[in-house]
Amino acid sequence: MNKAYPLIKSEKGKNTLFLPKSLTTSQSLTKVAFGTLSLDCEIQTSSTDEVLVSEDLYNALLIPNEGPTHIIFHEDTVFLGPLIGIFTAGFTDSGLRPIGERSLFFAKLLAVEKSVGVFTFVFGAHQINWDQGTITGYFYRKNGWEKVEVPFPNVVYDRLPNRRTENHRALKKVKQRLHEEYLIPWFNPGFFNKWEIHQLLIKEKSVAHYLPETYINPTFERIELMLSTYQHVYLKPANGSLGLGVYQIIYSKEEGAYYCRYNDDKNANRLQKFSSLESCINYLFRNKKLKDYIVQQGISLQRSDHKTIDFRVHTNKDANGKWKVSVIAGKIAGRGSVTTHLNNGGVVKTVDEIFPDKKECFKAIESLNQAALRLSHAIDFHIKGSIGEIGFDLGIDKDNKIWLFEANSKPGRSIFSHPKLRENDLHSRQLSLLYALFLTEKTIKQPEEILQL
Repeated sequence: MNKAYPLIKSEKGKNTLFLPKSLTTSQSLTKVAFGTLSLDCEIQTSSTDEVLVSEDLYNALLIPNEGPTHIIFHEDTVFLGPLIGIFTAGFTDSGLRPIGERSLFFAKLLAVEKSVGVFTFVFGAHQINWDQGTITGYFYRKNGWEKVEVPFPNVVYDRLPNRRTENHRALKKVKQRLHEEYLIPWFNPGFFNKWEIHQLLIKEKSVAHYLPETYINPTFERIELMLSTYQHVYLKPANGSLGLGVYQIIYSKEEGAYYCRYNDDKNANRLQKFSSLESCINYLFRNKKLKDYIVQQGISLQRSDHKTIDFRVHTNKDANGKWKVSVIAGKIAGRGSVTTHLNNGGVVKTVDEIFPDKKECFKAIESLNQAALRLSHAIDFHIKGSIGEIGFDLGIDKDNKIWLFEANSKPGRSIFSHPKLRENDLHSRQLSLLYALFLTEKTIKQPEEILQL
């Protein structure tokens, strides 16, 4: 990927773009583009290693600020930027926290734009000015949030907060219109469904062995049969996230009883005893439908201080569109918790904190790396659209076998609260924007490849 150059507003010239000598090209250049806005202009060579834009052209292109920019040449046009729009919902009237509780997450994401050499903003459906072909986007500056009008972006990064919002008809229409009418690539286009992902991966020989035995819409007979085989099973909502609505059912042969571990409506970890499976299921699903759930085999995972451990592995595509692992962190379940999620009392640890022995640690990292990359390629091959990141929940059993519990298309970032994972936090945010840079260049030079995804 080419390097970024300082973009500076200049008092020199009129309707002129000055490019460094190092960018000399034999192409006949007559236009400049920022985002999806393209204008005719005069292009001259600069004596400095900076990209200078005459003030009138700078204003006409709606460039939001000076800063590093990448340069892409295609046919008769010089493309500046790229301009990346992050699409979300849940905006407020607050100037300090315009996207509510998620404002800090977006501020941290936008804060890495200069280190990557891109221009990044956050927007929602109501900030789009369809008639003008512009968006009043939220930029994050030293003094806080600022609203600036910019052209439609080169790429949109989807960060809608949940499935309900994602399925809103108006938001679907925005996505469809920007992608189909304006040919803007859209990456991370949707939340994963657990059962659909399982169905895709079970057919792939390279990754099928990572999958626990799983069924959708389980019957009493199916759950009973799996309990006789595995002694415990998990019931999970097919469209769930954050560990909500997950139940672990355990069968005690000695007592002839069934135990269920779950997190109740008050966010308390519960363990309840039932005399029969039927009474257990009828109690748990008195206000919900079993058909919306999957049943998954229980696995005897490695433990720390008698508490279950699983691993969150993030993969991202980089500036070359290639998958790479950006972080691996261990999650240790809270006391009595059915999951390792932090909101249920879970604790984040680095892999070397879990495996003090260097050989054991190296072996675990290698196995988790290999599994996450294989799974990323398999999901990417089958899912329509451009995927830029995946968060995997993986387990290692007592025989050192890797298991996939869940794949998340919009992974949470709670693991980065660990002080030793701050560099990984920064790197993963940079990778999201670097992948947007890759998509921009691909869309400009080979649009048919991107738009077919």
